[in-house]
Amino acid sequence: MERLRKKWPWLVLPVAAALVSLFVLSGFASSPETHRETLAALEEKQTTVLELSAASAAASAAVTLIPGDVATPIAEKLADLSACFLLALCAVFLEKYLLTLTGAVTFSVLIPLSCLFLLLYGLFERKSLRALATRLAAFGLMIVLVIPASVYVSDLIEATYQTSIEATIETAKETAGEIEAQAETAEKEDKGFWSGLVTSVTDGVSGLAEKAGRMVNRFMEALAVMLVTCCVIPVLVLLSFVWLAKTLLAVELPAGRDSKKALGDRQEEPV
Repeated sequence: MERLRKKWPWLVLPVAAALVSLFVLSGFASSPETHRETLAALEEKQTTVLELSAASAAASAAVTLIPGDVATPIAEKLADLSACFLLALCAVFLEKYLLTLTGAVTFSVLIPLSCLFLLLYGLFERKSLRALATRLAAFGLMIVLVIPASVYVSDLIEATYQTSIEATIETAKETAGEIEAQAETAEKEDKGFWSGLVTSVTDGVSGLAEKAGRMVNRFMEALAVMLVTCCVIPVLVLLSFVWLAKTLLAVELPAGRDSKKALGDRQEEPV
């Protein structure tokens, strides 16, 4: 009983922390209202990716109306880019789902489990239990913070390229509309489809192909930005958090130095 009285903080505080985590913090961290700003940023990113994908598909369909085979590779490349935007879209949806799921898992499972190990450490005084509890708590907090941090960094990058992305969408719409308008004009003149189209755009075929080529370059730049902000940045933020957690939790190194120093002091003592 005397021993338990001395260790009451290690017995009471973990239980209190586990109850607060389960019944208070779990619901707060998993609520969409808590992550309203982050979800709004992800919704905006999702809208941008969908607009880029739709503009790329529409531009691909319009480029096929250019006579000759010069625009066929451009149309195929635009179709491929439209499919690549699906990868960025899946990453955005994954971030949206994990944003609330990680909070629920952390404060419903990981933190209470960490408190349980702290309670066992208070009873049995095994350092491995304390280290395991610390690592579980650090891991839980890390996965809760990784998505908001990655969204914040991604917003900084997207703010630089937002004007360029919007210009890419507008250019794609204008070029597609120009090609389709010339095709409709040729059909209204009661001519053959290809012959009328060739007649109406004979002087502008090379110019349209050149515009389509520049449009592909813009779409590739926009795709690179989306992949970096949606896929690469979250992974880099997670790796940086892992490195930081390992650095802060590397408690064995100081202990090793102390033990070596103590061993050296013992060896220097006279027999």
